[in-house]
Amino acid sequence: MAAQHGPVGMVGTGNMGGRMTRRMVEAGYDVLAVDADPARIPACGAIPAKDLAELAARCDVIMLSLPDSAVIETVIRGPDGLLEHARDGQVVVDLSTADPASTRALHHRLAARGVRYLDAGISGGAAGAEQGTLTLMVGGDAAALARVRPLLGTFSARVHHMGGSGAGHVTKVLNNFLNGVTLAATAEVMVAGQKAGLDLAQLLEVINTSSGVSYASLNRFPHIIRGDYLEGGLTGRLMAKDVRLYLALAEELGVTTLVGPGTLTAFRVSNALGYGDMISNRVVDALGDLAGGVRVTDQED
Repeated sequence: MAAQHGPVGMVGTGNMGGRMTRRMVEAGYDVLAVDADPARIPACGAIPAKDLAELAARCDVIMLSLPDSAVIETVIRGPDGLLEHARDGQVVVDLSTADPASTRALHHRLAARGVRYLDAGISGGAAGAEQGTLTLMVGGDAAALARVRPLLGTFSARVHHMGGSGAGHVTKVLNNFLNGVTLAATAEVMVAGQKAGLDLAQLLEVINTSSGVSYASLNRFPHIIRGDYLEGGLTGRLMAKDVRLYLALAEELGVTTLVGPGTLTAFRVSNALGYGDMISNRVVDALGDLAGGVRVTDQED
């Protein structure tokens, strides 16, 4: 049994939160969880909590895996939220992709109650969470991070302390923007290659040993062209949300972004064409639709 006093709290046991919870449970931790859909909790081995108040009362470390800052704000600041029941000495680890400005504001509110708030962006997708190989980029108090490193180590292979509050979520927004850019661009190239009559497997071999290589070309499209869209990962709607976070950050920093608007358009159009609740990899089908019904694979799902 892992050396943790009392259960670990988890808010959100969906696609990513559920997998990270299961990794902690398998490592010997008791996890007490709250989810908008309570039926998801037993599937990852956690113990359902009655509400956030119970979670705050029983857990010294609470993790969040939530879709966006609006939900995070509700969980923390809302009626009967974590802020209302927070205790001195607690650590809250936010594993979501969130607006850094909101993150910093929550950090200050929780700090006034003696709670350390860590913003811990994650990268590696559902497969990385399943295998325990995620990369974490963390902002906040170094001592609090040292305290929770054993927990984070159950589902991550690399943990980077990026600096003060908000630094982890800034890093995550930057990383996710590049993720969106290369996914949309590679999808466009695959559709063009298909229309040009190229063998897409061979095209990917060329790209992956040339200067056009990216995570999307190495890890996504070899599966996609065989009919496996890797369902279960980041949806199109969430990808669009992440690109919007980057655009807001760039404006805040005074950084000109020429690539950002086009990338957002790719996912907005994909979502409007009906792919928003599917994995963001389906942007290739949306671009194919616009090109006259092109598919980069002849296989069905």
